[in-house]
Amino acid sequence: MYTSHFGLNEIPFSIAPDPLYLYMSERHREALAHLQYGIKRDGGFVLLTGEVGAGKTTLCRSLLEQLPEGVDVAFVFNPKVSVIELLETICDELRIDREKQGSIKNLVDRLNAYLLEANARGRKTVLFIDEAQNLSTDVLEQLRLLTNLETNRYKLLQIVLLGQPELLSILNRQEMRQFSQRITARYHLGPLDAEEMGSYVRHRLEIAGCNRPLFPENLSKTLWQLTGGIPRLINLICDRALLGAYTLNRQQVNRRILRQAAHEVLGRLQSQGKRKKVALAAALGALVLMICIAVFWYWKRPYPLPFGFGKDSSAQTQSSASEGKNPQAAVSSQGGSDDAAGRRLPEDFVASQSMEGAFADLAGLWGLSYNPDRPDYCSYASEQGLDCLVRNDSMKTLRKMNRPVILTLYGEAGTPFHVVMARLEGNRGIFIAGGKQYDLALSAIAPYWVGEYLLLWQRPPLQREIVEPGEAGASVAWLAKTLQELGLYAATGQEARLEGSLLVALKRFQLSNGLTPDGVLGPMTLVHLDTARNPAGPHLSPLGVS
Repeated sequence: MYTSHFGLNEIPFSIAPDPLYLYMSERHREALAHLQYGIKRDGGFVLLTGEVGAGKTTLCRSLLEQLPEGVDVAFVFNPKVSVIELLETICDELRIDREKQGSIKNLVDRLNAYLLEANARGRKTVLFIDEAQNLSTDVLEQLRLLTNLETNRYKLLQIVLLGQPELLSILNRQEMRQFSQRITARYHLGPLDAEEMGSYVRHRLEIAGCNRPLFPENLSKTLWQLTGGIPRLINLICDRALLGAYTLNRQQVNRRILRQAAHEVLGRLQSQGKRKKVALAAALGALVLMICIAVFWYWKRPYPLPFGFGKDSSAQTQSSASEGKNPQAAVSSQGGSDDAAGRRLPEDFVASQSMEGAFADLAGLWGLSYNPDRPDYCSYASEQGLDCLVRNDSMKTLRKMNRPVILTLYGEAGTPFHVVMARLEGNRGIFIAGGKQYDLALSAIAPYWVGEYLLLWQRPPLQREIVEPGEAGASVAWLAKTLQELGLYAATGQEARLEGSLLVALKRFQLSNGLTPDGVLGPMTLVHLDTARNPAGPHLSPLGVS
């Protein structure tokens, strides 16, 4: 509709996964390199995860165009299938003759015969599975067994899994350890940085045949704030903004048009109620001021770690009070005598520590006693009414979730070690490693951390782990009640589906917490809701302090 108005050859911001429009950010280049490396290996799994709309499928299609001769490809788009349906899909994709109602054994035998013949002809077979977080446990186990198809020298099948971050949590389960050990390459694709927004928009406009700035450079920061750097959201909002500019007969998008487009894509703000009375507003303001003063004095005084950590837990903390030192002196005793020491990692800090050892320290913060000799730490957490969240995110996200976490760090030789981040105060943190407590600058941690973490949280008693827009169930009523408790929604008690004003309220909550406003009630949204409504348990920062 608007292409001729702006001199475009085609629509520049389609959400179709067209490799021609792929913007190769630094993260996308790294992800593509990991995929290429994994496919060159013999057999096993290659794992690519990322948020909804991050560009995983587009990147995969770009990879398909770059595959060398002699590679046969099968692609599974719908992973919500049974084991037999999966095997039938693979056979159909590879054009393998099969019986109409075959058994698992018959289908695997036919696939094995095909792979042996392909290997004899010098050909390689690669299976791509999109939306892999929806694969059932039985199907994942069958995929693992398919990687056993081999000759004396070569694995016969390479499998590439594309999925949302929930896939990481699934693969971290104790019963999935055999599967995880067969992953030869993995990468988590994050969103675009604010500095990349202008280049991304210009790239797509240039591919569509336009070389003039339809989106002024000063809109880049606003666009990033509205989308969180998620390419699919950028495309949706930019497409709607161009339509708005065309309707108004404008030659450029301005800030007002851009924000209006975002409201139309993400959902309009709910209408506000009547203004509060002046007296009530003044009283609330005074109450907030008193709370802020109380929090300020609480934060300024020395404090122990939550739940009396150190005395009853496995870690041997060294508090400044017990040694007659201030917090800075405690840092000096372990890492040096000046602030510069806090920006370096003490030698004993980088000593190798297993995930089980770090989990024992994290469990101590929750008032639990975990035996590091027990390998199924997430199963133990489940027994205690807690859930593991294993993801790859930024320090900003961890601040918002406000729960202690295990950070996976990498030494100079690339060897991973695990530490607990127990507290945050500005640009410094209290870390626990090897049973000791350290006060360090976050800048000292940054070179060793690529975003991997494990967090414990209290999952609400919901029937389903993920609720998508339009779906019904008891989880919808729980969400309406929770958002009402947070003052974000006026519940009617008649909410049957995740739609309408309830869906808008959920998207607003997601956007305000730096999440993709997709309206899906999933683990990340639940963790942020837990943080907002549940004061129990340990926190990185005192409640009310960001």
